[in-house]
Amino acid sequence: MNYTPDEKDKKILEILEEHADYPTRKIAKKTLLPITTVHNRITKLRKEGIIKKFTIELDYAKVDLGQLAYILVSTNLQALREKKRTQYDVVKEIKRLGVVRADIVSGGTDIVVIVRVKDVSAYDKFLLGKLQKIEGIDKTQTLMVIH
Repeated sequence: MNYTPDEKDKKILEILEEHADYPTRKIAKKTLLPITTVHNRITKLRKEGIIKKFTIELDYAKVDLGQLAYILVSTNLQALREKKRTQYDVVKEIKRLGVVRADIVSGGTDIVVIVRVKDVSAYDKFLLGKLQKIEGIDKTQTLMVIH
């Protein structure tokens, strides 16, 4: 049986989405719920897998990862089949390169990769020196984020 969050849970989740660092006391004050209720609900939401993890948001420029790019990757399915490999194998290899994300998608592209690097020069090294060397990748198209 799946647990469905009620309105009180949704209020707590809404606050945590923006302020994961808030202590239980502050969440209780904002939701007008007792501290123990908030604590128990957060515990339940974690146990049920609704809250998977608490995380942070970085200022990427301050950690030398200010350039964001989306890379559309097309694979050579015939070459992959000949090597008894799949797109799943390609994605596993891409993820080992330390990308933000790599997902198999439908449409005119096979895989979308999100990568953060210091600058265009670092991106060039990543693309030509690492990504395009992965067996099975046919072509790439990059969308550099400018704002």
